[in-house]
Amino acid sequence: MKVLVVGSGGREHAICWKIAQSPKVDKIYCAPGNAGIAEYAELVDIKAMEFDKLVAFAKENEIDLTVIGMDDPLVGGVVDKFEKAGLRVFGPRKNAAILEGSKAFSKDLMKKYNIPTAGYETFDDPQKALEYLETAKMPIVLKADGLALGKGVLICQTLEEAKEGVKSIMEDKKFGTAGNQMVVEEFMTGREVSVLSFVDGKIVKTMTSAQDHKRAKDGDQGLNTGGMGNFSPSPFFTKEIDDFCQKYIFQPTVDAMAAEGREFKGIIFFGLMLTEEGPKVLEYNARFGDPEAQVVLPRMKNDIIDVFNACIDGTLDQIDLQFEDNACVCVVLASDGYPVSYEKGFEIKGLENFKDKDGYYCFHAGSAFEDGKIVTNGGRVLGVTALGKDLLEARANAYKAVDWVDFENKYYRHDIGKAIDDVETK
Repeated sequence: MKVLVVGSGGREHAICWKIAQSPKVDKIYCAPGNAGIAEYAELVDIKAMEFDKLVAFAKENEIDLTVIGMDDPLVGGVVDKFEKAGLRVFGPRKNAAILEGSKAFSKDLMKKYNIPTAGYETFDDPQKALEYLETAKMPIVLKADGLALGKGVLICQTLEEAKEGVKSIMEDKKFGTAGNQMVVEEFMTGREVSVLSFVDGKIVKTMTSAQDHKRAKDGDQGLNTGGMGNFSPSPFFTKEIDDFCQKYIFQPTVDAMAAEGREFKGIIFFGLMLTEEGPKVLEYNARFGDPEAQVVLPRMKNDIIDVFNACIDGTLDQIDLQFEDNACVCVVLASDGYPVSYEKGFEIKGLENFKDKDGYYCFHAGSAFEDGKIVTNGGRVLGVTALGKDLLEARANAYKAVDWVDFENKYYRHDIGKAIDDVETK
């Protein structure tokens, strides 16, 4: 069969790598892809938001399955376009992708169906938001309602910071139209855990847990990013917590979407906060996380094509989803200055060091071909990823592999997975 993957980041590289392992697949295309993805897929010069061109390409090339990796096209309705054209596609329709596309929608859904989450208020008038903040407890969280590349969340320690945040989001439009509406949320404390899941409209099957590092600098300092690295599994996501989430968060979310006439088929990413009062939902995403996909997919035993098809056909109950009894750590190599401003176009050296090294991967997030060389082409450039028998070994392997590759203005955090130091991981 022929498969088209839509996207260009580390997530899509990991998806293409996993699809390439399926004996059912003869040919992979990726639009628009990146230099690393070219190892597994033929790159197609079509942007992720060019829906008509993507549909036309899929028809002309007799694509059997299209996998949408990115949030923007999902929220924009690309799945609806493909289905209308009679094409097979993996991902939620527009009316279901709103689960990620609007934080106000998802918060209201959780409130209506008693799914545990932080207290909140929603505003489309900055003046009313400022008035509310005068009586709110600090610290507080401000969230742009729409998509903002994972950066539309501000944690404000003081009233002055919060007022400045309202101005930044709603008046200065730091995150564009995503800030037309804003959610003001109570600040929760605890450990953050990510749980990705496959959903077929009725049933949810969760993947192994992961834990992300969103801040740009060591010690969880600096600005929020799309993710500077993560590890899987999270030793803090215990069987007891999993059981609670299955009963009160995971399945209830799928049921709530169905009850609202928004049948969800695809991936639901549950961003959780493990608070003293129990697990609560921080956010939903409607696709694989990036870099979560880079630590979850290397541990997945199943043929991913079988799982994609089961989600589309509503037969997920027939899939025995399995993961290796090991661990995985990803360290993101970024361009210094990310997520604000940075230079691109530097040659990436040492990629050949990952060839034929079992358990070591280098997923490209921002790379391109230039004059026969592979160069940096984004803020997050590479996801250096390694397996190990446990988290401590996986982390040691990942940081060893960080030294195998280099480019000018290379930057990375030195403390990915540090929280596991004092935790018995096996």
